[in-house]
Amino acid sequence: MKIEHLEERINDYKVSIQTVVEKKIYWETTTKKLLLKTLNNVVQQYKIGWRVQELSWINTNEAVNITFDSFPPDLITKTNQLPTYQFIQGGALVFSQTYSGDVNVFILLPLPDIINEHESDADLATYPPHKLTEKIILEKIDEFLKKMIAWEVPTIKNKVGYLQ
Repeated sequence: MKIEHLEERINDYKVSIQTVVEKKIYWETTTKKLLLKTLNNVVQQYKIGWRVQELSWINTNEAVNITFDSFPPDLITKTNQLPTYQFIQGGALVFSQTYSGDVNVFILLPLPDIINEHESDADLATYPPHKLTEKIILEKIDEFLKKMIAWEVPTIKNKVGYLQ
């Protein structure tokens, strides 16, 4: 092989870097703003103790999430009737920018003292930033709520003393 044969790979590599740069620019100028607007609208419309966070780590990747931070105000009188009830904070729907510029969507469950081995975080999907729409964001919030409901009130599938 001669050095000239590398020209095609070099050009492909340049194109790949340009693609990543374009995705990261789109995230910064459009996708992140859409996520913040949509998630904040949901938090304002449905006050169930969640909030929106904008995160930046490792100086290269960013994320926007919606997370449960406090107990829903309209249910506090119910929980005050139980002196031992503890609200476990946490649980988040995360839209995280990957190194390649795509957006990974996943769910983080709250971490109780004793972790149920059958419960796990969920990786929902990965999208190019220009494919993430308000409709998709709302669908992912719906999936997140379903997962949180199942986490809060799990279906009992096993009888005590029996293995399945």
